[in-house]
Parts: sequence; structure tokens; C-alpha cells
Amino acid sequence: MRIIFFAGKGGVGKTSISAATGVRASEMGYKTIIMSLDIAHSLSDIFDLDKDLLDLSKGRPVQINKNLWIQELDIYEEINRNWGEIYRYIATLLNTTGIDEILAEELAILPGMEEISLLLYINSYVKQGKYDLIILDCAPTGESIRFISIPTALEWYMKKIFKLEKRIVGYVRPVARRISDVPMPGDEYFDAIENLFNRLKGVNKILEDPEITSVRLVTNAEKIVLKETQRAFMYFCLYHINIDAIIVNRVYPDYEENEFIRSWKKSQNFYLEKAKEYFDPVPIFTVGMFKGEVLGYSALKRLATQLYGDTDPTVHFFQDEPYRWIKENGDYKLIVKLPFAEKKEIKLHRVSDELIVKLGNVKRHFLLPRQVTGMNKVSARLDGQELHIIFKGEVSDGQ
Repeated sequence: MRIIFFAGKGGVGKTSISAATGVRASEMGYKTIIMSLDIAHSLSDIFDLDKDLLDLSKGRPVQINKNLWIQELDIYEEINRNWGEIYRYIATLLNTTGIDEILAEELAILPGMEEISLLLYINSYVKQGKYDLIILDCAPTGESIRFISIPTALEWYMKKIFKLEKRIVGYVRPVARRISDVPMPGDEYFDAIENLFNRLKGVNKILEDPEITSVRLVTNAEKIVLKETQRAFMYFCLYHINIDAIIVNRVYPDYEENEFIRSWKKSQNFYLEKAKEYFDPVPIFTVGMFKGEVLGYSALKRLATQLYGDTDPTVHFFQDEPYRWIKENGDYKLIVKLPFAEKKEIKLHRVSDELIVKLGNVKRHFLLPRQVTGMNKVSARLDGQELHIIFKGEVSDGQ
């Protein structure tokens, strides 16, 4: 069983790469489903499918070939399947405040409902062994991070808040009905939340298991896009989710006679080198710019061939933590693997929210979490094949 996330900044080509990977895997005999995490679904557009077919599916998987399905969730269908009592209570509560009924129903679709619905499907598909490969075409970076954080947040809520909240509402409800028109949630509301949580049990272990789940970050060879890819890389590492490849999409070909393309190519080559500094030892794949839009099955096959060659796309291209963060006694520690390094070869340099580790002629850039950027005391020590960089608790002026 394999799960592969394709994540990155909006507009970098995640959907095309996800779809091409699904096409290649399915033609190699893997039962594959591609699921869209983006509210603005475009999987069906990439496959150039008839929209009527998608409308009839009502958010269920649609078969593309013998071994390939795609699924674009329909949030209104998911509300009926998974959120009935919770949605109805929130809509009623909003309506009592004077909000128009139709607007109340729209506002009752809370952030996270679609992501949790997708997690329910993933958990179900894994437990049933329904597919060999689940591909997740992620929303832009921030929403993807929210998606992977939901299981942890829900577990905290259920353990720390849920039982207390249910008990308090049980005491208050009889009194509240006599003094206020504002509806209090009933037992069916709390039962629905508990049922959702029970159906999600175990999904966090699936996402954090490097034998099952990998993230492949899709990016472009541009300064701003690479910066966001760095941030995504850091957050996925913080959540201990394995990153097994970086895919640099839309690389210009060499056209010596075209000055415009040459200037872009020069810029891209510069940022490709930067990408190696940022993400080493995670492997980097490059995909050239196509002459036209990548639409339809044949075009996706060509994209898959350019991306993977003869390689099986389900393999683990990298399976290790390039670095990790831990917290000890109020201090934050960044642990970087540097096999065969000697202390005299290592130099540290800090620029704004980045830490640069230089080993001989090789540089590694680490984007710092927000809680670390204000700490002005940094020390380091080499412990075997690991470099331990310690950030002390003092905050610099202006932070």
C-alpha cells in the first residue's frame, strides 16, 4: 500500500504531475486512485473528461481505465454522508442570529469539513485494501499543512475538550431552553462528532508511516516559488512526514537562437543549483516545458515518461529524515545528518529566517520556524554523524 502527496504552491503543476503519476502507475498494474484536495478541482479538466460524468458521480470515484480512478469530493454530498447533525446544528445556530437561512446554510460549511471527509476516505480505502496506490493532488501549501495537522488537532480536542464540553452542555441545556432562544447542541450532535472521530482513528499513523506515505514537493525554478517550497519542506519535516522527491516543473529547453528563452534558462539554472543546496540529499527531478497544455490521457503519458523514464513511480526515492527539530528544556534544537563531516569544515551563517550550514564548498539552507527566528543565541556541536544546532530562549531586540 502506498500513499503519495503532491504538494506545493498554487499553479506549479501539481495536478498534471499527480495525474501523470497515476497514469504511469495504473499502466504498470497498480490499482490507483487520484484524489483532489483542492476546492477548485481540476483533475477532470486535466483528463479532459465530460463534466456530466463527474456530476453523475456525486463525488464518488470515476474510472479512467482498468486500474485508474479519480475522485473529486462534492462537499454538499459529503455533508449528507458525514456531517448531518453537526451541519444542521451550526446552520440553525447561525440562522437564530438573524442571518438569512440560505446564507446560514452556506456559512455552516466550516473550514476543514472537506479535508476531514477526504481523511475518512483515505482511512477507509487503506483498511479495505481497495487500492494499491492513493495519490493526493494537494491544495496550495497552507491548506495542505492544515490537512495533515487535522488528525492531531482532533485527537487533542477529543481527549482534552470533548467530554468536558458534552458534560457542561448537558447541565446547561435544560436551563438555557427556559431563558434563551439560542439552541444548544443535543446528544445527537456530540454522538456525530464522536462517530467521525472513531472513523478517523489510525489515519495519523498511516500518514506518518514512511513505509506507506511520501510527499513529493512540486515547484518551479523561481525564487519566490522555491522559498515557499522550503517552507513546505520544513513543515512536512516538523510533522514527520517523509519527503522522497522534489519535482521542478516547467524547465525551459535550450534554445540558443532565442534571447528571451536564454535569459529565462540562465535564471532557471541558477535556481536549480539553489534547489540542490536547499533540499539535498532528497533527489530532484526536472520536467521540461511542454509546447502546449498538458490535457488528456496521451499528453499525461508523455509527461510521465519524461518525469519517471522507466522507473516505477511507487518506489521510495528517499526514505530518511534529512533533519529534525526537537525541543529540550525550553530550547529548540535542529539536528542535521552530516556523515563523515569534521568540525573544522563546518560553518554556520544566519540570514533573517534562514540558517545556512556550510560544509567545505557545499551549502545547506534551513528555513527556521517562527518561534525560533527571534532567538539570538545559537550554538552547535558535532555528535558522531549528526550536527546539533541549539537555539536558546532569549529573544533578540525588536522581536
